Amino acid sequence: MFDKEHVWLIDPAVYFGDSEADIAMTEMFGGFSSEFYLAYQSVRPLTDAYPTKRLIYNLYHYLNHYNLFGASYLSPCLRAIQKINQDFT
Repeated sequence: MFDKEHVWLIDPAVYFGDSEADIAMTEMFGGFSSEFYLAYQSVRPLTDAYPTKRLIYNLYHYLNHYNLFGASYLSPCLRAIQKINQDFT
């Protein structure tokens, strides 16, 4: 958005929720450097539940990619579901 004097950036995907959801998504396609994760955790440590939460949070994105882009995302969906099922049984 803009007027004659200013420009504003409006994020259409603003999110208010568990910060670990964003960290999980960073790991979905390769992640960032170890320095990034160490620096992040020095400010906001990950919870003990993070490994399971990462699977659940990323399953949403894998399902969305499966819906949008097709069968190549089916295997990651099934693996995540299987691992989540193992973690809760």
